[in-house]
Amino acid sequence: MSNSTIFSKVVELEESGSAGALCTIISSKGSTPRGAGTKMLVFQDGTIAGTIGGGELENRVRHVAQEVISTGHPRLLAYNLADISKGDPGLCGGQVEVYVEPILPKPSILVIGGGHVGKAVSHLAKWLGFHVIVSDDRPEFCTLETNPDADLFLPIQMSQIPDQMAITKDTCIVLTTRGVGVDIIGLPALVASPASYIGVIGSRKRWATTVKELKKSGVSEKSIRRIHSPIGLELNAETPEEIAISILSEIIMIRNDGTGKKMKMKRLKPE
Repeated sequence: MSNSTIFSKVVELEESGSAGALCTIISSKGSTPRGAGTKMLVFQDGTIAGTIGGGELENRVRHVAQEVISTGHPRLLAYNLADISKGDPGLCGGQVEVYVEPILPKPSILVIGGGHVGKAVSHLAKWLGFHVIVSDDRPEFCTLETNPDADLFLPIQMSQIPDQMAITKDTCIVLTTRGVGVDIIGLPALVASPASYIGVIGSRKRWATTVKELKKSGVSEKSIRRIHSPIGLELNAETPEEIAISILSEIIMIRNDGTGKKMKMKRLKPE
């Protein structure tokens, strides 16, 4: 399989929102099955497109590729192909280095509540490169006209969302809902998901009421602690657009292990 075919399959993988790993021989010395530049694409289920030479070498790289897909961290692998008794994956006599890089789907943001703030969150999230899903049990708030930046619309009850879409560790959930009653009914299904972030808009009083009712319905303290509310960073935000910046700033901070502190350095003392 040619590299151009491999690249076209990478494009297909990205467009489908699936994960994979691209394995490239970046160095080849001596006798090796394939030369530098040879590529192999490994899919999430372990199947492959292309080959870097077959045999035990390819088998080992394929297993590492699946780890790379899981962790999201690239790996540089080096193998001698000289002595099987020493654990080498072959007898060709050469050395080979393989770079394994993850191909991961866009992170997703699920915005529940398609009103003013939800629309602003969707717009900013789209600009930031997220795959945007908008859900609202009011169909008129869940259309392309009201939320033109969404990639997918789910005009259903919040509790039904996990049955209609795959919520993964790359999914951030933002509730810009209209009240406590909606949150109490829908949140139990969402906190049971592997979403990396769940945030709920509203005041501290609203959140205290929500927590009380969630506990009454059997949601554990551990699950409740996963939820960020009041949502966002403290920016004294007022407009929907400012609130959206506050919310997305918190999401970016958490995804990138940031601190939220000012970047400005302290003034240096004069010498």
